[in-house]
Amino acid sequence: MRQLLLLLGLLFAYSYVSFAWAQEKKIIPDTVIIEQDTLIMLGDSLLLENPAKETFWKTGGTYTLNAQQVTLSNWAAGGSGSFALNTGVNLYANFKKDSKVWDTQLTVNLGFNRQNERAFKTQKTNDNFIFVSNYGRQLSEKIFLTTQLDARTQLMAGYKYSKGSGLDAESRTKISDLLSPGYLQSSTGINYRVTYADKSRLSFILSPFTGRFTLVMNDSLSQAGTFGVNPGENVRAEAGMSVAVGGVDIALMENVTWKADLNLFSNYERFGNMVVNFNSLIRMKVNKFISTRMETVLIYDENVWIKQDNGRSKRAIQFQNLINFGISLDF
Repeated sequence: MRQLLLLLGLLFAYSYVSFAWAQEKKIIPDTVIIEQDTLIMLGDSLLLENPAKETFWKTGGTYTLNAQQVTLSNWAAGGSGSFALNTGVNLYANFKKDSKVWDTQLTVNLGFNRQNERAFKTQKTNDNFIFVSNYGRQLSEKIFLTTQLDARTQLMAGYKYSKGSGLDAESRTKISDLLSPGYLQSSTGINYRVTYADKSRLSFILSPFTGRFTLVMNDSLSQAGTFGVNPGENVRAEAGMSVAVGGVDIALMENVTWKADLNLFSNYERFGNMVVNFNSLIRMKVNKFISTRMETVLIYDENVWIKQDNGRSKRAIQFQNLINFGISLDF
C-alpha cells in the first residue's frame, strides 16, 4: 500500500512539473514567405497574413458656405438691409501608379447678394466652373510628358446694371451666360513637378502644342460677336503656346495654406499677346469646421471688351476679390 501511494505521489509531482514547464515555455513560431504572402506556423496552427493593398487613388475635397445678413429698422445712421450667400465646392481625384500620374480637379463657386431697395433685388456676386485634368508619363524623377485639359465657364446669366442719365429706374443688360463664354483648352508638353517634405507641391507645364476654343452658345451674344467670336458664330478656334503653373499648394505657416494656379496662352497668329488666368486662395483654418478664405481672380483677354459706366467698351483687366469667413468642411 505504501508503495502504491509513493508511486501515485511521484506521478502527480511529475505531471505538475511538466504542466508548469509547459506554461512557462516560450513558443517561437516559424515564419515562411511564399510569393510575398507570410505564413506563420504556431504549434499545429497555420496563420496567413495578407500584405496591405497598395492604394493608387487619392480623392477628397472641400465644401464652403458663407452667409451674411444685415437687418436695419429705424436706423438713424442710414443704410439698407442685405443678405449675402457664397458657397463652393472643390473636388480632386489623383492617381499614381509606376510611371503614370493622372490629376483631376473640379472647382464650382456661386454667390448672391440681395438688397430689397434695388430694382433687381438679387444680383450675382460669384460664379465660376473650372475643370482641369492632367495625365502624365514619367521621364525622370521630376519631369513628365503631360497632356492637360482645361475647361472654364459659368453657371448662370451675368448682367451689367446701370442707370441712364436722367432716369431713376435701374436697367440691366445680359453680358454673359452658361457657355457664353466657355473656354476649352487642350495642351501637350513637358511638366516639371515636385513635392516637398512638408507636402507642399509645385507644377510647371510648358506646352508648345496648345489648342484653345472659345464658345459663345447664347444667340444674342453670338450675334453681337462678343468674346472674340465672329458675329453669328459660336466657336472661335486658336492654336498657340501655353505656360501653366498649377498645383501650387504651399503651407505658409501652421493652419495657413496658399493654393494658386496661373495659365498663360499666346496665339501663334499674334504671338506675344497673352491671355491670362490667375487664381489664388489663402486659407486660414480656425478649426476643422471653420476657416477664413481670401480668394483672388485676375483675368485678361484682349478679345473681351468690358462695357464701362459711360457706355463705351474697352479692353481691361478683370479682377475679383472675396474674403469669406464661415463653414469649411474637408472630406
